[in-house]
Amino acid sequence: MSIEHKTGRPIDELIRDGEDPELLYAELRSAFEQERGKASTPQQGQALRDRWLGRRSGLLSATNDHWLKAAPRELKPVVGKLQNLLRREIEAAVEAAARAAVEEQAQAEPDLDATLPGPERACGAIHPVRLALEEVLDIFRPLGYSVAEGPEIETFFYNFEALNFPPDHPAVDEMDTLFLNDGALLRTHTSPCQIRIMESKRPPLRYVVHGKVYRNDTPDATHSPMFHQLEMFAVDESITFGDLKGTLEHFVRCFFGPQTQARFRPSFFPFTEPSAEVDITCPFCSRSGCRICKQTGFIEVLGCGMIDPNVLRNAGLDPQRYQGFAAGFGLDRFAMLKYNIDDILLMYQGDARFLRQFR
Repeated sequence: MSIEHKTGRPIDELIRDGEDPELLYAELRSAFEQERGKASTPQQGQALRDRWLGRRSGLLSATNDHWLKAAPRELKPVVGKLQNLLRREIEAAVEAAARAAVEEQAQAEPDLDATLPGPERACGAIHPVRLALEEVLDIFRPLGYSVAEGPEIETFFYNFEALNFPPDHPAVDEMDTLFLNDGALLRTHTSPCQIRIMESKRPPLRYVVHGKVYRNDTPDATHSPMFHQLEMFAVDESITFGDLKGTLEHFVRCFFGPQTQARFRPSFFPFTEPSAEVDITCPFCSRSGCRICKQTGFIEVLGCGMIDPNVLRNAGLDPQRYQGFAAGFGLDRFAMLKYNIDDILLMYQGDARFLRQFR
């Protein structure tokens, strides 16, 4: 590994004999330049780096032991300065040689064939809940309905009191509602937005409201502590239950198919009077009876009713002049029925294999 001086003597021998430091620096620099000129490939460039800059067996490490330590005390500052200068120059030259070798090799390779197909890129998919939402909005927009959203953190007034919930209603309890430390809560339905719209705008009103809602539920195949809800409501003079019935029958036929029939059953909700639940003919068995509809031929899909006069009054509207109707349902459940999904949790686990089905 020794490098020879122009006289033919090894440099380490010249060091021991008191060779002039500047002359030795020049000899090392000249020897490196000769070797660098022969390094024309990336592999040769790496070998050049290892030969000169290797920590244990590199030439500069060897000269450190024999050159700096062997130099007389008065020459050590000069030798150290020349040694550092030499290291910096060799490091820069090695890097430049490596870059030049890589560029030269790249230019020597054949050009890329632009006609070859590129690598396949994974495409995203629209979430089934979003697909269901867009289809619902496409049904209601032509009927003159506007689309609105509201805050997910609500006050007790907008979530319960303004909607005519009695103080002892089960939904008001912490077993059902997620309360926050400052007295606010995570909304349990999208109906608070109905109150906010009626407060800020004057009839006639036709709105579809959608968004996330929260319940203190244990997750299982049909329940999730967070899910999506959509409701529609209309307020105007001389609105009747017949308007509600006709609107919902048109909606379910557009969403589930023209053969779908709807039936209305009396029910109770604090914010509507009279109230009803809507069943549709089972889309899986066409009323012949199956496991999903529990052999009844019908599936319950939403709740509805005429807006209670107290709710209109709480929003600042005169119930003697205005009437309204409202209906609401879980978007997640509609997506499950539409796309035959048997577990609501599948929609929130981020499984790409599941989501790819809905491209």
